[in-house]
Amino acid sequence: MSSERARLTALYGGLLVLAGALLMGLVYLLVSEGLYASVLTAVAPAVPDGAAIRSGVASAPEPPVSYWAQTKVMEPGQYAVARRVSTAAGDAALNQLLTVSGVSLAVYSALSVALAWWMAGRVLRPVGVITARARRLSGSNLHERLALKAPPGELKELADTFDGMLDRIEELVAARQRFAANAAHELRTPLAVQRAAAEIGLADDPPPEKVAWIRDKLIDTAVGSEQLIEGLLLLAVSDEGLRRRERVGLDATAATVTEALEAEAKARSITVEAEVRPLPVEGDPVLLDHLVHNLVANALRHNHPGGTVRIRVGPGGLEVANTGPVVDPATVPLLFEPFRRAQARRHAPGEGAGLGLSIVASIARAHGGEASATANPGGGLTVRVVLPTCA
Repeated sequence: MSSERARLTALYGGLLVLAGALLMGLVYLLVSEGLYASVLTAVAPAVPDGAAIRSGVASAPEPPVSYWAQTKVMEPGQYAVARRVSTAAGDAALNQLLTVSGVSLAVYSALSVALAWWMAGRVLRPVGVITARARRLSGSNLHERLALKAPPGELKELADTFDGMLDRIEELVAARQRFAANAAHELRTPLAVQRAAAEIGLADDPPPEKVAWIRDKLIDTAVGSEQLIEGLLLLAVSDEGLRRRERVGLDATAATVTEALEAEAKARSITVEAEVRPLPVEGDPVLLDHLVHNLVANALRHNHPGGTVRIRVGPGGLEVANTGPVVDPATVPLLFEPFRRAQARRHAPGEGAGLGLSIVASIARAHGGEASATANPGGGLTVRVVLPTCA
């Protein structure tokens, strides 16, 4: 049996045939148990008085215990004739019962196998639909769904789960395609700048001061490309999940990052306010350091001179709020996608590649947490990261 339908047919058909055989045996046993006594009781009144068996003298057995036997006394010869007739009639009746039961069982078995084959096909039809759809799946038709119309049950649940899996795969493929397109675009820009600086700026024997300017420009572009590649690598590592876990004090990490970015905050004339309370979490200390660093660095770079950055760490998680340009609330969820920016790109030094919040969200997911953001009414963002804490 090479198919599930054949196996189910054998199982269902075998059970039905076995049930039929057991029922036939039970009926035969119950009928044969009282058949001879019943026939004898019915035949005895019809035997004439003084009847005898000519083939021999029959001994007179004890009369049967029945209602009729208790109301009428039989002669020995009369009883022997009744017994002989009832035995013959009982054997004939049982033989007929066996014949009819055997034919009925054969017909019942054939119908049971046919019914089992039909039932197995009905039961396995959704599985066949799922299999056929899975074979046809490709990158061009991931939008198709089973949408199985069936009563609630295991197969309906399987089909709905398959549709949910297709939803997640479609979202993942679309996100990967956008990521690849955005990464190619972001990498093409610095390469174009470097090529233009080399071909145009260094043509026709430029003076030393122009060569120095072009050199600085190429160095700045190379630094930006390195930051972009490092961000892409960090995003890929965090998407893979955690390779190690240890107890990390997120409050201590936030304090260290704030101290490291103090010089940049002073250079931008931005006030940093920190409210830190103990918050132990379990995770990768390097990734968590990048998470806090990206949040604080984004809050500093997407700000204005004289603005503020507020950092809060406590039982509710990590929260970083900043002043800055007004952000459309409808675009806030999109900022967690790679290469998304609240403002148009200006190609300014230290602007970043648009990976900051996407890396934050990826690291938070890797730690079993969640990152969210809201637009501040006066401008800027408030980003919250909630991570599972350890005792």
